[in-house]
Amino acid sequence: MTRDNNKIVFFLLVCFLFVSPNQLQARDLKELNSPKPKKEAVQFEAHGVVRTDEYYWMRDDTRKNPEVINHLKSENKYLEEWFKADLDQRDELFEEITSRIPKKEDSVPIPFGTYEYFRRYEPDNEHAIYVRKKLKSKKEEVILDVNILAKESKFYTLSNWSISPSEDLMAIAEDTTGRRKYELRVKDIRAEKFLNDSIKNTSGAMAWSLDGQYLFYVLREEETLLPYQVYRHKIGDKQTQDQLVYEEKDETFYVTVGNSRSMKYIEIDISSTTSSETLLIDASNPKSEPIKVFEREDDHLYSVEDDANRLLILTNWQAKNFRLIETSLRNASKKSSWKELVPHRDDVLLQSFLTYPSNIVLLEREKGLRQIRVMSSKGKLLRKVKFNDPAYSTYFAANPEYDSKKLYFGYTSMRTPESVYSYDLVTGRRKLLKQAEVLGTFSPSVYKVERKAIVARDGTKVPVSLVYKRDLFKRGKNPLLVYGYGSYGNSIDPGFSSTRLTLLDRGFVFAIAHVRGGQELGRQWYEDGKMFKKLNTFYDFIDVTKGLIKQGYADYERVYAAGGSAGGMLMGAIMNMEPELYNGIISNVPFVDIITTMSDPTIPLTTGEYDEWGNPENQDEFEYIMQYSPYDNIDDLNYPSTLVTAGLWDSQVQYYEPAKYVAKLREYNKSNNPVLMKVNLSAGHSGVSGRFASLEEVAMEYAFLLRIDKNRR
Repeated sequence: MTRDNNKIVFFLLVCFLFVSPNQLQARDLKELNSPKPKKEAVQFEAHGVVRTDEYYWMRDDTRKNPEVINHLKSENKYLEEWFKADLDQRDELFEEITSRIPKKEDSVPIPFGTYEYFRRYEPDNEHAIYVRKKLKSKKEEVILDVNILAKESKFYTLSNWSISPSEDLMAIAEDTTGRRKYELRVKDIRAEKFLNDSIKNTSGAMAWSLDGQYLFYVLREEETLLPYQVYRHKIGDKQTQDQLVYEEKDETFYVTVGNSRSMKYIEIDISSTTSSETLLIDASNPKSEPIKVFEREDDHLYSVEDDANRLLILTNWQAKNFRLIETSLRNASKKSSWKELVPHRDDVLLQSFLTYPSNIVLLEREKGLRQIRVMSSKGKLLRKVKFNDPAYSTYFAANPEYDSKKLYFGYTSMRTPESVYSYDLVTGRRKLLKQAEVLGTFSPSVYKVERKAIVARDGTKVPVSLVYKRDLFKRGKNPLLVYGYGSYGNSIDPGFSSTRLTLLDRGFVFAIAHVRGGQELGRQWYEDGKMFKKLNTFYDFIDVTKGLIKQGYADYERVYAAGGSAGGMLMGAIMNMEPELYNGIISNVPFVDIITTMSDPTIPLTTGEYDEWGNPENQDEFEYIMQYSPYDNIDDLNYPSTLVTAGLWDSQVQYYEPAKYVAKLREYNKSNNPVLMKVNLSAGHSGVSGRFASLEEVAMEYAFLLRIDKNRR
């Protein structure tokens, strides 16, 4: 090599050193072959508005079209190429995440009948083993090994199981596609074999007759998957012999079935977003006609539990945040017979309750946090269960025994692993039965939990739960990940996640924005984030993000957001509204093509959600949805780095919504930031099945965040 050539090489090396990581990434991304799906314009017209969808062809209800499948595979290939083009920490992070989880673990044994039941995980197993033993005995009996059941399927989920009153039969609901069309099967526990009973296309809900000879279940409608018919199945019969017990004709209502707490009744619950109805069947006379507790009314939600010779009804009639009343089944239809046990309170949401022979236990929400109150059976307050963390979650654990003096409840905070307690209803003493083990050097004291209130643009104070590692926090310097949901009245409570430690230990601040559309601050909080007030959900999330940045919880260039399903719709909306506020977005199975989906009643869930989003057949509702529908509002903008996930067999958000969304977003995106999609070709709404396999997707999401964040440090 000549001296001149040496000078040229040296010059090029110096130039290379001064090329920024962002320039390198932009160059590498341009060299990658992103999918370029074809365009076929399909037009939709409503209320004088013409919408053109060039990617509508991606919808294939059979999920067998080679062109569609090949396109989805090309998205997966592109994602793999993107990771391999630079920092790829997926394997490293997966090992780190799984290293914190005990390979062998037993759940807390819960008494039911003459046995106590628990779940066990063995090393190297993806699924649970269900075990029972006689009360006061040490001899264990394996009643179901899910690992054996899952061997023949790429995807397997056990969604529900129930023991017959005679304790010799076990009914299970299993899904082998991810489509949530469950098959019910019955196992003879003592004979250790499955019977010939096979009940297909169910919702997974089930209830036993008192003699154990009949199993009640809910059938799904074939096309819409709407749970709409209740059948009575005699053990040993074929499904074709089953008797129809109830059929719901209104497509805006869902049906479920279960046993009442005392096992006295079989409950058929029918509900929409704003109205409900309950039917009861005498469990000792399973062929008797269902008795209606109270005729459905507009804007009246209620639920029923039996307690000795009375019914307890949780109702929002003249009580936005619900109240608890007592009545008899004979007089339940007469509101004049209702006797109030727990009155309505403007500042407390009464969410649910458990009945015992001598007690009623309430689960309430006050100032955004859950509370447990113990009352006498006559409604006298005895005591509250106290908690210390500023942001936490508590919940009823499994409590199958009505005739018991113990309550089992769970507790967790953003730094406290899942803990299960027993609570003596007589003495008020509680006992920690089990706290989830976190392997390694985990110590709760090194993390700080905070509860904040950020003022939104309309003056509303929005609660925020925060956690971060104390010694890594530097005001205005940390990366921030904000998580949100804000729909259906579902509250996102601040709980613990051992996987999240991977981000916290790298300096991330994690925040949950408790935006309107959830029920954190009561029923009004939900109603202020739905229908014609849905924009509040998105504004709250954006304003919380800006508020946290202003208060020094983040470097403004290192802000990220995440949400799934309706929370994925939230992600799509905020990206269109404030595309440059976030450096990266994770959008899991996002509901983003709202107008098209809500205009098609053949798509699962559509008809039951008109009261949540609106019905596009109504012009005012159509026009309001059009203001925020993520797919319809994609524009020529500088979008952030985006990772979208989808499941081919998803029955809640059809795979083609995120697939179309990614194609259109990539087409309009004016930045060099990547738009990536991971499609699980053998899974549904909840992703892949299995205890550890599901964490591969979490590792991928974290690797995505760390990859795009490294260029901002």
